[in-house]
Amino acid sequence: MSARSKARKRALDILYASEMRSESPVDALDRSLADGEGPSNAYTGELVRGVWEHRSRIDEILSTYSEGWTLARMPAVDRNVLRLGLYEMLYVSDVPDAVAVSESLALVRDLSTDDSPTFVNGVLGNIMRHKDTLD
Repeated sequence: MSARSKARKRALDILYASEMRSESPVDALDRSLADGEGPSNAYTGELVRGVWEHRSRIDEILSTYSEGWTLARMPAVDRNVLRLGLYEMLYVSDVPDAVAVSESLALVRDLSTDDSPTFVNGVLGNIMRHKDTLD
């Protein structure tokens, strides 16, 4: 597993756990770093902070493109994987969109339901096709 793949997995762990505890993922990340348990890869922090900073826009786009599904109805893992993937697609210039989608699929394949890879691929693929029209 590449260093960035591990960073994505750790970022997902932080996003998921903080959501379950109803706390800011940035606070959870900062606490983990202060306790010496934090991620060693700086990309994890970039992902967590970036998703949190842009969460309103990310969730707006996901709500628009996840036809028939509200964010609240999605499994928590899928919701946070979609946030990570979309963050990379929109805000990380050195990650090709296809890589962001592929990495998102790998996460849900390992950590979520049997239907999750198809769902996540459909949502992120649809966004990728329409990315140029996003404001």
